[in-house]
Amino acid sequence: MAEASGKTDYQGKSIKVLEGLEGVRHRPAMYIGSTSKSGLHHLVYEVVDNAVDEAMAGEANLIEVSLNKDGSVTVKDNGRGIPVDPHPVYKVPAVEVVVTKLHAGGKFDKGSYAVSGGLHGVGISVVSALSKHMSVKVRRDGKIHQQEYKIGKPLYKLKVIGKVDRKETGTEVTFMPDETIFSSTVFDFSVLQTRFREIAFLNRGVKITLKEEKTGKKEVFYYEGGLIEFVKWVNKSKDALHQKPVYFSKKQQDVIVDIAIQYNSGYQENVLGFVNTINTVEGGTHIVGFKTALTRALNDYAKKNNLTKNGGLTGDDVREGLTAIVSVKVPEPQFEGQTKTKLGNSEVKGIVETVSFLGLGQFFEENPTVAKRVIGKALEAQKARDAARKAKELIRRKNAFSIGNLPGKLKDCASKKSENTELYLVEGDSAGGSAVQARDKENQAILPLKGKILNVEKANQVKMFGNEEISALITAIGSGVGEEQFNIDKLRYSKIIIMTDADVDGAHIRTLLLTFFFRFMPKLIENGNMYIAVSPLYRVRKKKVHYVYSDPELKDLLKKISGGDVQRFKGLGEMNPEQLWETTMNPKSRLLKKVTIEDAVRADETFSKLMGDDVEARRQFITEKSTEAEIDI
Repeated sequence: MAEASGKTDYQGKSIKVLEGLEGVRHRPAMYIGSTSKSGLHHLVYEVVDNAVDEAMAGEANLIEVSLNKDGSVTVKDNGRGIPVDPHPVYKVPAVEVVVTKLHAGGKFDKGSYAVSGGLHGVGISVVSALSKHMSVKVRRDGKIHQQEYKIGKPLYKLKVIGKVDRKETGTEVTFMPDETIFSSTVFDFSVLQTRFREIAFLNRGVKITLKEEKTGKKEVFYYEGGLIEFVKWVNKSKDALHQKPVYFSKKQQDVIVDIAIQYNSGYQENVLGFVNTINTVEGGTHIVGFKTALTRALNDYAKKNNLTKNGGLTGDDVREGLTAIVSVKVPEPQFEGQTKTKLGNSEVKGIVETVSFLGLGQFFEENPTVAKRVIGKALEAQKARDAARKAKELIRRKNAFSIGNLPGKLKDCASKKSENTELYLVEGDSAGGSAVQARDKENQAILPLKGKILNVEKANQVKMFGNEEISALITAIGSGVGEEQFNIDKLRYSKIIIMTDADVDGAHIRTLLLTFFFRFMPKLIENGNMYIAVSPLYRVRKKKVHYVYSDPELKDLLKKISGGDVQRFKGLGEMNPEQLWETTMNPKSRLLKKVTIEDAVRADETFSKLMGDDVEARRQFITEKSTEAEIDI
C-alpha cells in the first residue's frame, strides 16, 4: 500500500519478468555497449566472430560480408554450418535454439571449440532480438536449410530450400537492424574495414571480403605473414628502429601466445591487445604480463652487457617508441562485460610473462645490434624522463587553488568547490571572449587555447611540459599528470568540456586534445569528467529560432517549416554571447557528448598516423577522414 508521502507501491506484482529475448530489447546497451553507431556495428562483429571461431577451429578459411542496398548486412562463411538436428531438450532444430535463446551455443562445449571469441552464448541471439528481420541459411549434409525471424521470433519452422554438394558447408546470416532501437542504422564501411583487417592479420591464411553494394566498394583482407605484417602495417608511417620485427609464438597450458614487436623513432607506445581475435582496448592481464616481461628482459640484457649506469630502466623508458601486437588464444577467457574490452584471467598474466621473457631474451641474444638500439633508445627516454620530472615538479609547485598562480588567460569561476563546476577549453581568443561574456560566472571557467596545441604523439615529454598551452592546461585542471602524480581528488572542475568549431580545424584541435588526455590523464576519461560540446552549424529563423547541427537536419527542417532565414556559423567566434549560451553553454539546452575510452583510442590512433610537421598533409588527412569513425567523435 502506498504511503501518504507518495512513495510507489512495491509489492510482488511490481516484479516484472522479461521472457526470452525481451530483456535484450529492454536494455540493449547491456549486451552491445550502446544503441549508437558503435552498438550498431557491434551486431556485425557478433555474427562475424562466430565465423572467426570456425576459422580458429580450423574449419573455415573464407568469410564474406556484404552491406546490402536495403540496409541489411549479410555474413557468410564456409565453416561447418550451425547444427540443424533437433536439440535433445527443446525438441526443435539446434539452429533455432542458438538464434532465439540467450546463453545457447557451441562455445560452452570444450569439444566443439578449443578457443572462441564468443563465450557468453548471447551473440547471434542478441542480433536476432535487435533486428526487425533476420534470416539464417545453413549449408550442411548436402542441403540448404533456412529459417527467418522477426524480432527474435521464428516466422516458420526450419525448412530445406535447396541442395548442394555434401562437401559444401557453411552459414549465411542476413539481418536488418531495428531502427526503433538504434539512433542510426547506416553501417560505416571504414569502421568495419578496420576491424576486419585486424581479424585477417590475427588469423593467418583466413580471407575476409567486405563489399558495399550501394557504392561498389570492395576490400579483400588476407595476410600470410600474420602478426609480423600487422606490426609493420601499424608502423608504416613511422621510421622503424629495426626492419626485422621481434616475433615469437608459443603454446603453454592450452593458451597460445603470439607477439610481434617493432620499435620506431617516435616517443609514444602503441600496444594492441587481442584475446581470441577480440580487440581488448582496455587491456587486461595479457598486456600486464607482456609489459612486465619486456621491462625485465631489457634490464637483464642491459645489466648483463654493462649498458646502463644510472639505475634500472622503467616500464615507461622501455616502451617509448614501442609498437607491439599481443595476441592470446585462451580456452575460457573471462572478459569484463559482454563487449569484451578487458581480460580478467589471472593465470594468463603469468603465462604471457613467461613466454614473453623467454622469447625476448632469445631474440636479443641472437640479435645484439637490435637489442643495443632498443636499449639506447630506452636510455635516451630515461634522460628525458628525468628532465620531464623536473619540469612537472615546476608545474606541481604552483598552488592550483591560488588565483595568483593560475594561468593568466584562464577566466576562472567564482566557486572554489569542484562539484558542479565546468572548465571550457575554447578554440581561439575570439570564441574565448564570447564564452567569457556568455558563461555562468559562478560555475563556468574559460580557458582559451591559442591555435593547435602540441602534438604529444610526436613530441618528447621535455618539449611537452615546456609548452605554454599544455602547461596552462595542466595547471588549470589541477590533478597532475602521469601515473605517479595524477590525483583525481585535486581536480578543480567536475566537467572538462572541449568546445571547438564544427569544421576541419575544430576536428583537428579536438583530436589533439583527446590524444593529450588519453596519453597523460586517462583517468579523467575513465572517471567520466571529459565532454565534447556539440556546436550548431546553422541558425534558422522563421517566426522562432531553430539551431541545426548537421546538413541533413537542416534539409529536414526547411521542408517542415517551408523555408526560413538561414545563418551558417563558420565558428564559435561568430556567435554573440547570447547565441553561444543558448546553444553550447546553457546546461538546460546544450548538447554534450561524454568522451569514452573508445573515443580517445580512436583519436590517438588517428594522430599516430599524422606524424611529421606537414600541416597541409594533416589537414588533407582529416578532411578525407572527417566522416569516418576515427574522428567521428
